[in-house]
Amino acid sequence: MKELKTFSLIVGVFLVAYFAPFGNPRVQTAILEAFHMLQEYAREHVLFCLVPAFFIAGAMQNFISQQSVMRYLGRGAKQWLAYAVASVSGAILAVCSCTVLPLFMGIYKRGAGLGPATAFLYSGPAINVLAIILTARVLGWQIGLARAVGAVLFSVVIGILMATIFRGEETERQKGFAAALQTVDERGRSLGQTTAYFATLVLILVFAAWGKPAEPIGFWYDVFKIKWYLVVALLIYLAYMLKAWFKPGELVAWKDSTWDFAKRILPLLFGGVMVAGLLMGRPSVDSGLIPSRYVSTLVGGNSLFANFFASVVGAFMYFATLTEIPILQGLLGSGMGQGPALALLLAGPALSLPNMLVINSVLGPKKTITYVSLVVVMATISGMIFGAMVA
Repeated sequence: MKELKTFSLIVGVFLVAYFAPFGNPRVQTAILEAFHMLQEYAREHVLFCLVPAFFIAGAMQNFISQQSVMRYLGRGAKQWLAYAVASVSGAILAVCSCTVLPLFMGIYKRGAGLGPATAFLYSGPAINVLAIILTARVLGWQIGLARAVGAVLFSVVIGILMATIFRGEETERQKGFAAALQTVDERGRSLGQTTAYFATLVLILVFAAWGKPAEPIGFWYDVFKIKWYLVVALLIYLAYMLKAWFKPGELVAWKDSTWDFAKRILPLLFGGVMVAGLLMGRPSVDSGLIPSRYVSTLVGGNSLFANFFASVVGAFMYFATLTEIPILQGLLGSGMGQGPALALLLAGPALSLPNMLVINSVLGPKKTITYVSLVVVMATISGMIFGAMVA
């Protein structure tokens, strides 16, 4: 099987190199756009979003016991509590569909059930308080409210459906965790110290990734102006904690786990970002292989096709945090329907092609296809209902 994959890869590269119309100006521009997209992603998301997320995931791997994860998010946990925690996580973590991946992998590998883990995977980027507020202010309160309610409901429903569809496999997986249950040695730290440590890591991620608001006024902009002072203060506090509360061997294990997450995720993310840039171009630039005018003409009205097409495009396109709002503002001005706009909002921020590639490496193709399909189908249905309500 491994040799067949290698042979298929070689043949695929050969066919692309042989037949691709590199002389076509649109193709040349799209190839350049793929590298522009990768550069933009590297500059805006890797250092201040993904790197802190990798360290948090590595910390989860080493300093949170499996008993704790399984008690609150595993099969034996109170389901209402597990889904409540997972479904509102995005209100705290203002992350994009790629930054949430290391965090998802961290809790999933420690024993979180498939249902709560996928609820967290969806809600992390979807329930962003600032994004929802800006959606209401820029696109209208109706679509802002629909996005907020839809995102919370989606995370819970998708998590429950994933757990139900794969309940047989999930039961066996949870039995494996129960059989191999082991306690992380935390005798050197109190519960308060461990809580402060993780809270500091999360706050570093939140403030480092804090985006600049569209208007230079108000609370969000005030926080933006001082965010680096807050990050530096938190880093100093983190350095104190690491020296006072942790053993050298623990820090080495944390570093190794962080690197393991990074080397597994980053190649897939970089490849996916380039493919997304090649096909669709950057969100603000019409230079991909698929012209944006085709998209805007296909999502008018409130038909089943328009909502489905908007959901699929949103699922495969990469949106950095908050960029979906000005993009939709332009599409609505070009004739996009309200229903397809909501469908794109519910599918787009939570999914992307790079995101799918990493999810597939963790869950496998069957669970990944099911998860993506649930998001697309539910976004389509929600868009049609909303479009009919506001018509």
